Amino acid sequence: MKSYIEERTIELANYIVENRCTVRDAAKKFGISKSTVHKDITERLETINKNLAGAVAEVLLENKQERHIRGGMATKEKYARRA
Repeated sequence: MKSYIEERTIELANYIVENRCTVRDAAKKFGISKSTVHKDITERLETINKNLAGAVAEVLLENKQERHIRGGMATKEKYARRA
């Protein structure tokens, strides 16, 4: 694996853990696609740093458990703006 990919993967992982953000937020911040972020933190990170991969997995699990709540809030706000 090229060194710049490893560096990007570690930067992404640290950003996600520190800010407890979503894959989408990290992709916007780094200017790359959500697919790239997801591949970096779920596949590549495991071979680079297992401890960091575990921390990222916790954040991703938390986000997955909360996404239905965020979606409902977004819909509520959408219709509140229309009224």
